[in-house]
Amino acid sequence: MKLKSIAILLVFSLMSSSFARADEGMWLLALIGKNYEEMKAKGLKLTPEDIYNINHSSLKDAVVGLGNEQQPFGFFCTGEIISSQGLVLTNHHCGYGQIQSHSTPEHNYLLDGFWAANFSDELPNEGLVMTRVVSLEDITGRIVPQLSDTMSESGRQAKIDEIKALIIKEAKTADAAYGYDVKSMFEGNQFFLFKYETFKDIRLVGTPPNAIGKFGGDTDNWMWPRHTGDFSMFRIYTTKDNKSAKYSTDNVPYKAVHHFPVSIKGVEEDDYTMVMGFPGSTERFLTSFGVQQALDITNPTTVSIRDLKLKIMKSYMDKDEKTYLQYASKYAQTANYWKYFQGQSRGLVRLDIINKKRALEADFTTWVNQDQNRKAKYGEALKLIENYFNSNRTNALAQTYLFESIFQGPEMVMLPFQLRQLGMVLSGKTPNQELVSNLGKEAKEGMKEHWKDYNMQVDKDLFVAMFEMYYNNVPADMQLKFIADAGKKGKGSLAKYADGIYSKSIFATEEKMNAFLDKPSIKVLSKDPVYMMMDELIDKYLKFSGSSDDLDKGMRLFEAGLLEMNPDKKYYPDANSTLRLTYGQVGDYAPMDGVQYKYYTTIDGIMEKEVKGVKKDHEFYVDQKLKDLYKAKDFGQYADKDGNLRVCFTSNNDITGGNSGSPVINANGELVGTAFDGNWEAMSGDIAFEHQLQKCINVDVRYTLFIIEKHGGAKRLIDEMTIVK
Repeated sequence: MKLKSIAILLVFSLMSSSFARADEGMWLLALIGKNYEEMKAKGLKLTPEDIYNINHSSLKDAVVGLGNEQQPFGFFCTGEIISSQGLVLTNHHCGYGQIQSHSTPEHNYLLDGFWAANFSDELPNEGLVMTRVVSLEDITGRIVPQLSDTMSESGRQAKIDEIKALIIKEAKTADAAYGYDVKSMFEGNQFFLFKYETFKDIRLVGTPPNAIGKFGGDTDNWMWPRHTGDFSMFRIYTTKDNKSAKYSTDNVPYKAVHHFPVSIKGVEEDDYTMVMGFPGSTERFLTSFGVQQALDITNPTTVSIRDLKLKIMKSYMDKDEKTYLQYASKYAQTANYWKYFQGQSRGLVRLDIINKKRALEADFTTWVNQDQNRKAKYGEALKLIENYFNSNRTNALAQTYLFESIFQGPEMVMLPFQLRQLGMVLSGKTPNQELVSNLGKEAKEGMKEHWKDYNMQVDKDLFVAMFEMYYNNVPADMQLKFIADAGKKGKGSLAKYADGIYSKSIFATEEKMNAFLDKPSIKVLSKDPVYMMMDELIDKYLKFSGSSDDLDKGMRLFEAGLLEMNPDKKYYPDANSTLRLTYGQVGDYAPMDGVQYKYYTTIDGIMEKEVKGVKKDHEFYVDQKLKDLYKAKDFGQYADKDGNLRVCFTSNNDITGGNSGSPVINANGELVGTAFDGNWEAMSGDIAFEHQLQKCINVDVRYTLFIIEKHGGAKRLIDEMTIVK
């Protein structure tokens, strides 16, 4: 489970500053009326109904979550609809996997960019879906009264799951055209039913080259000042009657319920901003015990494992373009949170978060002990949490190594999970041959993308390095048996063992796998050395990551107690991939003594950061066309009042992972930017929000439009937008 904390709301002091305090809070749209007066005081010109309305079009209808067909509501990024024809703007790094999947050495869209000349040139993306929220409903009253304090936490969860399934079934019966999901808030103290419309035909419309969309690479990641044009564009297609459908040449551009007008007026300091999107997870209720474990175990372990993975991938990516294309997306995903966890640990220590958490916990304990009824209800909460973390340190280490080095390490190890159902059918007394054949065909089709982006030598090197890390760092009683056996079978050498595995296993090459899937056999499958690892991996995963009744109960009571302790405080639930709104203002910040950052950057900074004489894949490469446009000052209508071209700006909106690609909206409900990052000085923000430092880094939409029109030559896309001058 994700541990969460909102403690920082209660313990940060209100220090005077010449800079605007960051505005904490990821607010559910159906409850936004509670914040309306404060939002209006900051400059909002709209009504709550303009933002969220289930009977008429509103801003929420132009916001979509990016997911995949298997998990449509597991949003990994956000996008915004910016035309009546379903044109969607999101981040370059959000579309990176799709851009990479369409790239070949002959058509390298990562390095060269891509702009569809017309609708027919827009590229379909298998598996990618986009979802909008139709409505959300507080159903706490339908669930909580059926629970009791005498239930165990696992029994309580089982009852919740039973009720949720019934509620979703009822909703589907009433209107089967939509999808439904029930989300828990405040660790099971509140529940909402979300009604969704999911679009399944999503096509790539355009992307700038890496030199723009990924400018600055790992060096600039999470840093300000920033000069990255982090955007890409897709389009939603539907049937002719505007209904969601899988890809078909008969489908047409989606007629959007609402789309954002795009403002080229720009933003200035103190301008009002809203960000709407699907933040993945925050842990602002995390206790001091959880923070200690993050600092001591999970963060440094994750960083060290990812550091080695990155070095191995990079060593091969630098050798040839094919391998670069195969591993570009994997490398970027690994690097993103490799740097994030370093920044988070740094922020937690620098801002003394543990002691701030302890101060809150002391206040909570004092409040609980002042009343016998409170003591009876909440008295054990913190002790349950503390006991869990004290007994879980070794388990946390093993869990981190299992996930990062094995599950997220060599790809071959995870392939058997795709054949688990086939294996179960084959192991029956009289296997259904038609089902066996169908499952084999499905598996072969499903693995095509894997083989396209797979290099056996890279994977083998990752296998050896990751298994060695696990073996050398995880206690003996938590070892994986097949890793211990590997040393024996390889005569003390994991490298020799890997040679044997990759030469024998059907999962090592596309040819062997396809030959097996053409004639599936339980005899072959059950003796495969990689398939034999699967059951032990499942057992260890369940052991290491299973939920704890004590922890679940402790966190549920702790959060409920905080809500009761501060009845006049406006609380928001931790992020959990549900649609949220944050509000704030554009502004500067001062990260340390003697340093003050301006709230925007310009194209001048790109030229200043350029490293000359390098290849296209260098993180500070600037292509000639952009330099020519800069030299001619050919910025068109996108220049600011001083004639310069702004690239990025900072606002103090509260964001986290999942908000990537979210629309940044002005007081009139117009798009002014696209959120894409947080700042390095506040990487601890997912655990403890830092009012003085927290910043949201955004692409200025004027730079986006400039790149589309002037650099990409795709003015047809500008023409279909509603441009506000």
